[in-house]
Amino acid sequence: MKRAIIIGASSGIGKELALILANKNYTVGITGRKAQKLLEVKNTNPSRFIVKPFDCTTENNSEKLTDLVNEIGGLDLLIMSSGTGDDVALDYSQDQKTIQLNVLAFTEIMNWAFNFFKDQGHGHITAISSVAGLRGSKYAPSYFASKAFQINYLESLRKLAKNNIYITDVRPGYVDTAMALGDNLFWVASKEKAAKQIYRSIEKKRDVVYITKRWRLIAWALKLVPYWIYKWL
Repeated sequence: MKRAIIIGASSGIGKELALILANKNYTVGITGRKAQKLLEVKNTNPSRFIVKPFDCTTENNSEKLTDLVNEIGGLDLLIMSSGTGDDVALDYSQDQKTIQLNVLAFTEIMNWAFNFFKDQGHGHITAISSVAGLRGSKYAPSYFASKAFQINYLESLRKLAKNNIYITDVRPGYVDTAMALGDNLFWVASKEKAAKQIYRSIEKKRDVVYITKRWRLIAWALKLVPYWIYKWL
């Protein structure tokens, strides 16, 4: 039996991944701020879930995660599914919230998880970044920048990782969650489809995966388009 922790499992992709892992005979520690939502997840398969509500932007993540590992009896997989962002440009109060979760809390959790797996000798970190991290944006600078930070941090961890430690960077396009901001969205995936593709990437121990797969085309275009063209988009 394998053991996993999902940060941000009360809704969206994190919740769907929790349900998949439970059905695949994982014991899953689920975290998030909304205790009632986590209990609803647990009630779908009570023997598979351990609930530990906490806010990773304000609490001691290392202590909380260590406690949760002890409760589930070990750890093979950690999934960072918690994130935030807003399509309001240059609103410092919102920027603070974005940086607090997407950069500071993210870094603390990644640091803890990598060192835990390094000491253990094996483990798998999966984090949900975004296609948004590939270039800047005039619509949500702090969100796009925070996702670029995550992409580069995960790449750095991958370079540090030795045998039996795996780092999977999941880069979604638009997924039908509260994070799908803006109008005229295209190629919007359901939470269920996104979670299934992410689970398959975990099974295959992929380094980088785009959700859905067609978003790799957008990523390719974003990387190639010259700045003198991109700045007018």
